[in-house]
Amino acid sequence: MSRIGKKPITLPKNVKISESGGLVKVEGPKGILSSQLPESISMIMVDGSIVIERKNEERLARCYHGLARTLIGNMVTGVSTGFEKGLEISGVGYRAEVVGNSLKLILGFSSPIQYNIPKGIDVKVEKQVNVNISGIDKQLVGRVAAEIRALKKPEPYKGKGIKYVGEHIRRKAGKSAGA
Repeated sequence: MSRIGKKPITLPKNVKISESGGLVKVEGPKGILSSQLPESISMIMVDGSIVIERKNEERLARCYHGLARTLIGNMVTGVSTGFEKGLEISGVGYRAEVVGNSLKLILGFSSPIQYNIPKGIDVKVEKQVNVNISGIDKQLVGRVAAEIRALKKPEPYKGKGIKYVGEHIRRKAGKSAGA
């Protein structure tokens, strides 16, 4: 049995969850999220917590068991506390700023890059080099952070580019002087 799938999901007091026809809807103080449960998975409410069970022992049902539990757990966490991802920009003259509904990035190219911020995501820039991405959908927050990082990945010689907060960039030695 799935070790993750058999763990119950404890619901905070300010979060409501409902299921109808395989559609799970989670409501909390930060917003509303919904997701479709696989046909071989069921959700049961027990003493203020949620238990995810599979209807049969087929291989696909066993595969979806832990996944469904994790997705519902992420929805509960998202609507109660939210998710956050941080990016650091390093390089001379590299900076970012929020302009309306887009993020303007100056990354050493001939013209600035405009990244349109999707609905449901909040982007804050501190000191022009620290970008904070937050929202209630974990998958969307991670995807937006990855797309922004992909605009200028950190290079291994000087470390210039966009990296996650706490990410370690492996450095390479440059050319050595010939003797």
